[in-house]
Amino acid sequence: MSAPKRPPLDFNNLGDPREQQVVVFVRAAVVLSWGLLMLLDPQFAAAHRTAAWTLLAISMAYAGVLVFWRVRDLWLPPTWAVSLVDSALTLVGCALTGGANSPLVAVLPLIVIAAGLGGRRGYVVAVGLGAGYTLAITVGELAPARPAGWQYGAWWTGYLLAVAVLVEVFSRMLERQFDAAARSRAAAMAEHEALLEERDLRERLLESQHARQDGLRVILHEFRTPVASMTVLSRDLAAGSLAAPAAATALSLISAHSEHLRDMLDNLADLAIADGSPVGRPRECRVVLAELADAVLDAAAIPPERRAATVEPAGASVWSDPQRLRRILTNLAENAARHSSRGPVELHLTGHPDRLVAQVRDRGPGLPPDQLGEVSRKYVSLGDRRGTAGLGLWIVAQLVSGMNGQLTLSAREGGGLTAHLEIPVVEP
Repeated sequence: MSAPKRPPLDFNNLGDPREQQVVVFVRAAVVLSWGLLMLLDPQFAAAHRTAAWTLLAISMAYAGVLVFWRVRDLWLPPTWAVSLVDSALTLVGCALTGGANSPLVAVLPLIVIAAGLGGRRGYVVAVGLGAGYTLAITVGELAPARPAGWQYGAWWTGYLLAVAVLVEVFSRMLERQFDAAARSRAAAMAEHEALLEERDLRERLLESQHARQDGLRVILHEFRTPVASMTVLSRDLAAGSLAAPAAATALSLISAHSEHLRDMLDNLADLAIADGSPVGRPRECRVVLAELADAVLDAAAIPPERRAATVEPAGASVWSDPQRLRRILTNLAENAARHSSRGPVELHLTGHPDRLVAQVRDRGPGLPPDQLGEVSRKYVSLGDRRGTAGLGLWIVAQLVSGMNGQLTLSAREGGGLTAHLEIPVVEP
């Protein structure tokens, strides 16, 4: 982004009224010094005495009007117009009072200084004054240097002081303008930083809100299966339609579902203090894989005739978060059971020293290759999964990511789908 162009200075709009008055008073002092010089030396501009006095009277009236307007804080003509009039009066004065030897030549640098601080206008004024001065000393009568002696020294001393006064006034004006520009830039930068902070805060608040909404959706989704299972089991127990072995199994399932709901409530509490994860924080302990397989298939409500579970090596266990593992595998098993009609659901768990490998296989319709990477996205239901909430596999993906694991879905030879899961584990 390019820096803003600095506007030219305008001497008619200086910030300090006292400095505004100094500029017009210096102009009036120049005219008065010219008149004083003509009074002290009757021979000064003798060849054009009448014209010189006439020009002096016009200059005095012009300077007086500017002083009156400035003191009364009235309208002033534009700076370029003032510079033009100053230049014209001075050049005519030089032509009438000695051409190149005229003391009024000292006024020309003052005009250039005043115009130069207004921007590139100073170059135009300088060239114009140079051309006009050349014309003035060409057509004007060349007279001896007047006045002489102390008058000449006093004249230049006064004009050197005038230059010093104008330079001081203009330097103060420049300092104020630079200070104002610096303050404006600092204010713009502060406003920009405030906007960035506000945008960042808004984004973080929005992310936090979305994370909490995701957490609530996860809880609602995960509550559905155990609540539905507990409802059916408790109804059968209340009706007395279950034999003793089946009743014991039903009570065991109700107990497992209760523990699952308790864990979900613990994760909901974690969500209130977590860093935005919709799946809570891990709680690691030793997990016996055979017990995990039974709990998963029971929680997924897969009947014995449709389940096939294997564990390698026999009696294997890993150190991990049992609740998260159960949630992951239960979601995968539910999906396999739902979309494989009455076909078998195969769960294979392998414990390694550094990782747990799990596979959930079904004989359902599967998915086209171009849809395998889409089903784990939030609210996406593809193939014959349309109409569901689209959260199950997304929850699985979030849980797997939170455990630094990897989940891949692949088409199974002969039809169906294989969910391959690898979770890193470590010994306590």
